[in-house]
Amino acid sequence: MRVLVTGGAGFIGSHYVRQALSGEYATLRDAEIVVLDKLTYAGCEDNLAPVADNPRLRFVRGDICDAAAVAKVMAGVDLVVHFAAESHVDRSIAGSADFVLTNVVGTQTLLQAALNAGVGRFVHVSTDEVYGSIEQGSWSEDHALEPNSPYSASKASSDLLARSFHRTYGLPVCVTRCSNNYGPYQFPEKVIPLFVTNLLDGEPVPLYGDGLYVRDWLHVDDHCSGIQLVVDGGRAGETYNIGGGTELTNRELTQRLLSAVGAGWEMVRPVEDRKGHDRRYSVDITKIRTELGYRPRIDFDTGLADTVRWYADNRAWWEPLKNRAVLTGR
Repeated sequence: MRVLVTGGAGFIGSHYVRQALSGEYATLRDAEIVVLDKLTYAGCEDNLAPVADNPRLRFVRGDICDAAAVAKVMAGVDLVVHFAAESHVDRSIAGSADFVLTNVVGTQTLLQAALNAGVGRFVHVSTDEVYGSIEQGSWSEDHALEPNSPYSASKASSDLLARSFHRTYGLPVCVTRCSNNYGPYQFPEKVIPLFVTNLLDGEPVPLYGDGLYVRDWLHVDDHCSGIQLVVDGGRAGETYNIGGGTELTNRELTQRLLSAVGAGWEMVRPVEDRKGHDRRYSVDITKIRTELGYRPRIDFDTGLADTVRWYADNRAWWEPLKNRAVLTGR
């Protein structure tokens, strides 16, 4: 079996690859894993260092918008797990063109190549942000898509393209939509690694607006396990929400991070709110739970403590990334 993992040197994609090559997913224990990654600012070959010597891994540096390169790497592929995306909301507000190109055109390029190659399954990894904002309750998979940022609009567009390739051509596509991820190897522009690394360096952390924006937190390991359940048993043409079950305001999250590193609230710097900031995200995971048996396994307090410890122990990984990027908080 040959698996193409796009964006496999990024945060979530590299976790999936490491788990697959470490034997965590029974159906992939003998699979060849081909990683296609452009290695933009957020993609890093060091993320694959723990499995770099595995003979079942092949790394290809390339752009998902490059139709010729994609067609070449798609040959002989049985399964595509599509992580590759521009994903930072603030960057999309500053400039949306790269998001449309990668997330929309890149996804269409992959879908067409997969169709041409007769790929047996295509799992498109998306986000809860495509639903917009919800004051109460949780989104089910059939909720209308109402994205509010250029990032989420580009992901919603890619979701609809994925659906269309199933409905029009019969390509066996599934879509997953996750809540906010956290864990090791996350690029330090996202809120948890940004705040942790700032605090470890004695620097203040930026808190948007009133800090009462609510997010559901999902450990990357639970997310990837959920994706694998969809790979193994998801129904073609269907969408599956994957959530973590821990809703926190940004103020509550900030307090937990301050406590984890022994810092006080004086390290918090209020900043101007993000444009079009969604107030609350919450996904209903009934479908993936009842159909595929999904359960988030990592308690948030344990997962957060492990994540903070990982960043404290791995300065050599994140310091170069922060030194070469202009970072803003999520």
